[in-house]
Amino acid sequence: MGFVSTILGFCGFGVGISFGLVIGYYLFIYFQPCDVKDPVIRPLVERDTKSLQQILSEIPLWIKCPDYDRVDWLNKFLEYMWPYLDKAICRTAKDIAAPIIAEQIPKYKIDSVEFETLTLGSLPPTFQGMKVYVTDEKELIMEPSLKWAANPNVTVAVKAFGLKATVQVVDLQVFAAPRITLKPLVPSFPCFAKILVSLMEKPHVDFGLKLLGADLMSIPGLYRFVQETIKDQVANMYLWPKTLEVQILDPSKAMKKPVGILHVKILRAMKLRKKDLMGGSDPYVKVKLTESKLPSKKTTVKHKNLNPEWDEEFNMVVKDPETQALELSVYDWEQIGKHDKMGMNVIPLKDLTPDESKTMTLDLLKNMDSNDTQNDKDRGQIMVELTYKPFKEDQIPKEFEESDAVQKVPEGTPPGGGVLMITVHEAQDVEGKHHTNPYVRIIFKGEEKKTKQVKKNRDPRWGEDFTFVLEEPPVNDRLHLEVVSTSTRIGLLHPKEVLGYIDISLSDVVNNKRINEKYHLIDSKNGRLQVELQWRTAS
Repeated sequence: MGFVSTILGFCGFGVGISFGLVIGYYLFIYFQPCDVKDPVIRPLVERDTKSLQQILSEIPLWIKCPDYDRVDWLNKFLEYMWPYLDKAICRTAKDIAAPIIAEQIPKYKIDSVEFETLTLGSLPPTFQGMKVYVTDEKELIMEPSLKWAANPNVTVAVKAFGLKATVQVVDLQVFAAPRITLKPLVPSFPCFAKILVSLMEKPHVDFGLKLLGADLMSIPGLYRFVQETIKDQVANMYLWPKTLEVQILDPSKAMKKPVGILHVKILRAMKLRKKDLMGGSDPYVKVKLTESKLPSKKTTVKHKNLNPEWDEEFNMVVKDPETQALELSVYDWEQIGKHDKMGMNVIPLKDLTPDESKTMTLDLLKNMDSNDTQNDKDRGQIMVELTYKPFKEDQIPKEFEESDAVQKVPEGTPPGGGVLMITVHEAQDVEGKHHTNPYVRIIFKGEEKKTKQVKKNRDPRWGEDFTFVLEEPPVNDRLHLEVVSTSTRIGLLHPKEVLGYIDISLSDVVNNKRINEKYHLIDSKNGRLQVELQWRTAS
């Protein structure tokens, strides 16, 4: 009997302990105190130093830090848009999660994983302030302070081995300080090519997780473990300088930067039609790339010649060989009046093999309309030689618009022609004695180019690009830029004045491939001019 009593005692003890733990757990989970009172709200002036220090972390950053801006307009926008954003975000989340779940559940012998309910709740996130950084690069850097105390209802049903379990996420809190960088800024909508997101500190994440109706986060020790695990995992992936990169546009296509040089050689034309009354023609050729704002290039005029030979060469900057085309137009020169068009043709650049010369004989057409019967008439032919030379990949930074680092020219690169790219960004603190309507004159090797004029502005922004095609690196040349103001009134005594100028040695640009600096203007009190220079060589 003693042995049996001992066994029963142990069993009773074990059952009692287990039963007590289960009852205690459910009492702990579901017990709600009934004597909870609302906190007393008092003005800040009535609080002591200790209580003020306790609430200091809750004060918005735009109050504590002068470099943070108040963004109530953004919070108001989110408040009105949140019901629609909630549905859109949840629908997108389901669409993204569905194929991932379908791929993963067979590995764990799970029958199905479904969202029974998915809503982010009625409370939108709020921005406590936002700091914006200004740099000389084509980028926008923002650091918002985000706080989100949400009331979501996310219920996931998991079915496996004939059983069903539901997991519910409730009472979500997220405090984060992200850095959002939009770069490079481009002239194509939405005006930036990539979004880069980093966290400047470990985020605070708190939520309730219910399984079979019980809040698992109430289990002692589990809450802190889950919270620290989430912080560490998120920090390992996105804590600065690590970033989450989302590409919006192809930077090379959005920026439309030069990617190569097209060498065009106009050889000759044959059997041109007579245009003059005396039975001859005075032909010349206009050469232009489509989708280019640069003016057409022209050959010399061959007087009274229906089979002219030119053998003249032109170099043209290519920005998109997949969509651009070379347009050739033959005109009859007239001393008085309009020049008559004798014919034309177009050559898509995608038909050219890089680094290979191609000689082509083209029929001259009235226009490029294939249904126009007048194109059947014989207008003569033109012969050209084309060579498309793309830029060397090893000499160009792959993401030169995004990189702050200066990349050196590879050793052993032979000297050769290339393109000098000039971007006039902006000027600051320029002021004339009589008027301030600034524009920039660029003078290089006797050639002059100008930006547009900005009226009545001491801090004008241009963002205009200019290119010079050169036969050799400009290691011994200097670039002259001057900020000029002209009067918009007729009869003023001082119609034009120079607000300042700079001379830039191009040897550093050739060696470093890219320079982006603000230069102090000579003959100006405080004026500065930001100019970006790049040197690209052809293969």
